[in-house]
Amino acid sequence: MLQTFKETIQKVIAHASKTLESHKTTIGIIAGHLTIARLFSGVLVCLDIRKNGTERISSLPFVGGLMLALGSLRYAKVLGDDVMLQVNFESAVLNSIFCIFYIVHSQDKWNEILQPLSYSMGTVAILWGYCEWEDPALIKFRYGLIMTMLMLFLSAVPLLNLKKVIAQKDASEIPLVMSLMGTMVTFSWLLYSIIITNGFLIVQNLIGFLIFATRLLLIYLYSGEFARQEDDQGCLSFEL
Repeated sequence: MLQTFKETIQKVIAHASKTLESHKTTIGIIAGHLTIARLFSGVLVCLDIRKNGTERISSLPFVGGLMLALGSLRYAKVLGDDVMLQVNFESAVLNSIFCIFYIVHSQDKWNEILQPLSYSMGTVAILWGYCEWEDPALIKFRYGLIMTMLMLFLSAVPLLNLKKVIAQKDASEIPLVMSLMGTMVTFSWLLYSIIITNGFLIVQNLIGFLIFATRLLLIYLYSGEFARQEDDQGCLSFEL
């Protein structure tokens, strides 16, 4: 039964790949532009940092984004994919700028940004070193698996407080713009990964799409504004 299911999925992917093949360049360009647009949404975060400081704004989106971009850059080189190379290079540059901006405006530089940044760059060094050591015949599979796990972990971090979000009916800590852009980006890369029939990228972007869609659903259901309205109504009823 499992084998039949696997064969069915492979046939569906093969059919979808054949159908979308003629649009590969267009979808790749769209995916690239959406990725860069998503990165520029970090400008909004920077404006917020400039206005209110970094006390309530985590550096994880920038630090994690830089780590993922550098790791994916090496994976793109392994695959020999020019579209992925360009997009991840630009992503690394923009996230580097955002990290520098965060450092400049941070009051507690070591704990807020420098310590997590040192961990992420250490991880990148290990990943790149692994690529030089691993058997070329196995690198695509094994490094693809590593990058898939890393991306899914970073995407799912905002959901670690899922129980708290539901209990308090407040998803204000989940960034709306980044979640919306993440949904569009992962969907576009899902289509591209289907075209090039890369199993790891398909799994990576499918689960990533579901995670970002879940984040959007939580924002819709439990916006901070809605929670505050309920609190206000509760206080009003008590006073009456």
